[in-house]
Amino acid sequence: MSSPSLSEDSSTRLHFAVFAAGFLTFVNMWCTQAILPVLAAAFHVAQARTGLTVTAPLMATAMMAPVIGAISDRFGRKKLICGAAFLLLIPTLLAAQAASLDALVVDRFIQGLTLPFIFTVTVAYIGDETSGAQTARLAGTYTSGAILGGFCGRFSAGLVTEAYGWREAFWLIAAISLVLAVLLFFALPAERRFKPVYGLRGALHSFPLHLSNQRLLATYAVGFGVLFSLVAVFTFINFRLAVAPYFLGPAALGGIFVVYLGGVVMTPVGARLSIKFGRRRVMAVAGPVIIAGLALTLLAPMGVIECGLLLASAAIFVQQTLATAFVGMAARGAKSTAVGLYVTAYYIGGSAGGFVPGWLWHGFGWPGCVAVVCAVQVGMLALVLRFWVDEKG
Repeated sequence: MSSPSLSEDSSTRLHFAVFAAGFLTFVNMWCTQAILPVLAAAFHVAQARTGLTVTAPLMATAMMAPVIGAISDRFGRKKLICGAAFLLLIPTLLAAQAASLDALVVDRFIQGLTLPFIFTVTVAYIGDETSGAQTARLAGTYTSGAILGGFCGRFSAGLVTEAYGWREAFWLIAAISLVLAVLLFFALPAERRFKPVYGLRGALHSFPLHLSNQRLLATYAVGFGVLFSLVAVFTFINFRLAVAPYFLGPAALGGIFVVYLGGVVMTPVGARLSIKFGRRRVMAVAGPVIIAGLALTLLAPMGVIECGLLLASAAIFVQQTLATAFVGMAARGAKSTAVGLYVTAYYIGGSAGGFVPGWLWHGFGWPGCVAVVCAVQVGMLALVLRFWVDEKG
């Protein structure tokens, strides 16, 4: 049974709320990525260690992802989304007062525990309460909010850190989060079609089904590689550009993330290309494009580096679009838990991308980071060509 149509006013409110949920999640998730060199200097630690402030919320998100669906199925959608949005303020404010890097990492981890209650449950809410073209439009609204939030979190944190300091950047993120939490509370309609489901047994029983599915396991590995690549590139490029001959400050480093906005364009483009040419063919092009873009970042001119980052990030967003869509095709049943496991693999990959290249950074610098990302891309392509077989091409 399709859901009844929303009035124009209710539809507008819902779009605002869904956009706010995406923006709120990722303005917090990525806010330290542009200020890592400043954090290293402030806490007198090795630069690579500050990547833990990126890794911590990703790891917490990965831990929560498999059970979020079952929790929201039991307790409802809006109360979890709004409750998590307000609870998020506590660790964000604590982060602004952190006395050590370890304390900041703990605060970031706690942030990560609340974030999936916002973005995962919002996606479930959209699926429950809407249908057809309205669902597609809201999914697009959510994706746009997420991408713009990720950019604004990095860019605003960089601007404020350069002008006032990194603690003030967290105060700004907290203020933005409060405004968005209030907006969510008033704009998000209460769910109309929600029916509580009790118990975790069904979700747990589906795990062996998914973990014995080779195509699904390959897709989880691809998801791991997607966020590994994205986090590794945009974490460690900061350290390269913060020193000679570039000496970029936090504001300029935050501005580098404008290339992320290419994801708004490439997400629908990737979907259309896969329909026309097949997923494997598009992935077979995306991987080499990423490697070519990373090769450009090894050169000296700043403009060439920015072009390389744009190429790499745009192609990674194409990979993300294709891998996410393929989960539903590869799963033999219990698709919600299949998606939950994919999200777990995805964020574990992001966590690894924040610290694994650090082992190479001190010995080999940026070329070492590029090498490990290229190796991951080659592995992803091998898996796609071997296991993504039930399509044309």
